[in-house]
Amino acid sequence: MNLRHVVESQQFTVPLLMELFDRTRLMERIVARGGTLDYQNRILASLFYEPSTRTRFSFEAAMHRLGGRVLSTEHARYFSSAIETEQVEDSIRIIGSYSDVIVIRHNQEGGARRAAAVSPVPVINAGDGEGGQHPTQALLDLFTIYRERPIEGLSVAFIGELDRGRTVRSLAYLLAKFDRVKIYFVSPPELQMKPDILEYLDRHEVKYEIEADINKVVGEVDVVYQTRIRPDRVSSVASQMRYAIDSSVLPKLKPNAMILHPLPRTVELDKTVDSDPRAFYFRQAANGLVVRMALLTMLLDR
Repeated sequence: MNLRHVVESQQFTVPLLMELFDRTRLMERIVARGGTLDYQNRILASLFYEPSTRTRFSFEAAMHRLGGRVLSTEHARYFSSAIETEQVEDSIRIIGSYSDVIVIRHNQEGGARRAAAVSPVPVINAGDGEGGQHPTQALLDLFTIYRERPIEGLSVAFIGELDRGRTVRSLAYLLAKFDRVKIYFVSPPELQMKPDILEYLDRHEVKYEIEADINKVVGEVDVVYQTRIRPDRVSSVASQMRYAIDSSVLPKLKPNAMILHPLPRTVELDKTVDSDPRAFYFRQAANGLVVRMALLTMLLDR
């Protein structure tokens, strides 16, 4: 294993993913018995320049379940040091002297990479900028799928605002590591996946299709990965709703399909879907705890 920082999905090999998932199964057993004190002398610094609920709470809960302690803020952009234009590099050097691992969500793409370049302790990217990456979300997404079915030969539809979607970009990189995967990118043309991801898939001989009609795709795939479309990025609510999953779409899905969503949701995923056995998004979010516990142990055990 060679993992000092977690900045992007491309760092992970299939053997490293399998090691992470094996550890995640162990973390499930640890959580079931209430946690452990194995990391009681370790400190996690949670440095969020943008608001977050699920990601920040799951990282902090993960550290507490491991017996460690947490230093936390989700208003780093409004610290006096940030207001006075302190560079993230200087902040990280100092915070790294207080802690054993840093989880950072930065408002600029590349912020996590800049942090990792100078940090004396491991840095984990919890999302950076618009159109950057969110690798730990992709890891928990992949684990959620892995628990249910083989990833080789999987077909996945990414639906929604794809050009700036950190989660779909990160997961596309991970899926490209497995054989016979096919990806459908479904969105309005102006919000389609950026060329860098498509070029990466081409280089790795991963099949994909670009589509604007959700109805042509949802019945063909094993996994529907729904994401939101922000109202300011389309011309009308009707445009949003053309890419929504609701009770009218459910009959078109495969009987054993999985519906995933990184959350939070708005109109693109109706609450009537929640009771469908193919809705995995709350289990997906819950998996964030144990996957992040496993990831923390891999970094702290170095």
